[in-house]
Amino acid sequence: MASKNSDMIEVNPVEYRDPAALLPTTTDSSGASMAKEAEHEEVDPKLARRVKWKLDLFILPLMASVYFFATMGKSDLGNAKIAGLTEELGLSPGDYSNAATVFLVATVVFQLPGTLLIKKIHPNRQFAGAMLTWGFLTAMTVLAKNGGQLLAIRFLIGGAEAFVQGGVFYLSFWYQYSEYATRGAIVSSMSTIAGAFNGLIAYAIVKDLDGANGWRAWRWIFLIEGIVPIAFSFVVLFLLPSGPREVTWGFTEAEKQHIIRRAARAHNTSEPRVELKQIWKVMLDLHFWLFILVSCGGAFCQSSLSNFLPDIIAGFGYSDVNAQLFTTIVYACGCFGILFFSRIADKTNARGIVLAVSTVGAVVGYAVLIWVHNRDVRFAATCLVAFSVYPNTVLQVTWAAMSFVGYTRRGSVIAFFNIFPHLFAISGTQAYQDPPYYSIGNATALGMSVLMLLSSIGLRFYLGYLNKKKRANQFSERAAFMRGKSIEEIGDHHPDFFYTL
Repeated sequence: MASKNSDMIEVNPVEYRDPAALLPTTTDSSGASMAKEAEHEEVDPKLARRVKWKLDLFILPLMASVYFFATMGKSDLGNAKIAGLTEELGLSPGDYSNAATVFLVATVVFQLPGTLLIKKIHPNRQFAGAMLTWGFLTAMTVLAKNGGQLLAIRFLIGGAEAFVQGGVFYLSFWYQYSEYATRGAIVSSMSTIAGAFNGLIAYAIVKDLDGANGWRAWRWIFLIEGIVPIAFSFVVLFLLPSGPREVTWGFTEAEKQHIIRRAARAHNTSEPRVELKQIWKVMLDLHFWLFILVSCGGAFCQSSLSNFLPDIIAGFGYSDVNAQLFTTIVYACGCFGILFFSRIADKTNARGIVLAVSTVGAVVGYAVLIWVHNRDVRFAATCLVAFSVYPNTVLQVTWAAMSFVGYTRRGSVIAFFNIFPHLFAISGTQAYQDPPYYSIGNATALGMSVLMLLSSIGLRFYLGYLNKKKRANQFSERAAFMRGKSIEEIGDHHPDFFYTL
């Protein structure tokens, strides 16, 4: 049974009868035997706390920084839009939407290899290489002379950023399920902090650098926000470990062994081989599609908000300079929402209910944006939307990582969570083309929020049904046959694996 203390060997959210039975038996024999040892071993609580503290100190800040710079590279287009980009390049609203769209198209195209090849390429090399590439391309945006060149550059930046979107998957190598949502929230909250930071940088640049050296402010935005990730990519390259077995500094031997056992308990294997047939088999499960519906709704709302937020706020009647500044308030609300709901999810382990409750504010906020025209009320509604929409990604991705196990199966699901939703995110960039109130876009986002709410409730009850079905068939011939297979072969279909609700 699971221990109530997350510092002990078993983790509370994982509900299965025999932990060792769920680990790979056909790959790393030493890892499997270590897992069997861990089944009965009592860990020194001080050692467990020290390891978790060190992981939070060494791994978490590096991954959070990667996501921070990635989000800056994604959302800087919105800040540049009202800093002279559209006027100087002669972009129509449709041209700008297309520039935002091609970024997402590239992310979709490169998402699956960008996630599944993490262990092959090695995370430090992959993440650092991606940062170096998109940083260079972002800085080169200052040379764009027309909309066509901007589209080409944004496509290449999106392709590079696809290779860091598996960062939450990388966190699953290190953290147990009861710790996962909170750490994922810290990384994901970088999207809101980066958005706020973008707003502050853009505010300062528009105020002080617009026209300097003969450049409009938008060129300075891209130059500055391209140089910084280039510099930080070398920090990631030399300091980020590839996985629990590759830790080379900062941990004692006892701590390293404890990290490996922690990884095994979260159904991780050191084997980087990708099972191609497992990539597509995941799409045969109904709960995969329910997760996708939640993810697609969230991607639509988040993408449209990040790409159009400065313009939306300017449409309330604020000046362009103040609109840049006010985006920081909205992103701060989103950051608080991510940390607030993720912490509740880890503490209560009620993943489905927390996810559903988090979307209620989005439904209310979008309704207000559609039917109310008072400037201050609309700004408050935008803050409420951010508070409710931004937690969606980390809540559903971490819940899915607990629900789909095995390296290829889990990695494929997280990749698909960035592929299918990005198709909806593309439609989100196309829906917001009727300024200043963006009635069509907000109405569509309201529908997506309702879809998220209903799908998350349905998912929670469907997983409960699957657990009930497994319990009823625990001693059947099929269950006995399935127990002879490894977690890599059958994943969460193992009869002794029960879904977290």
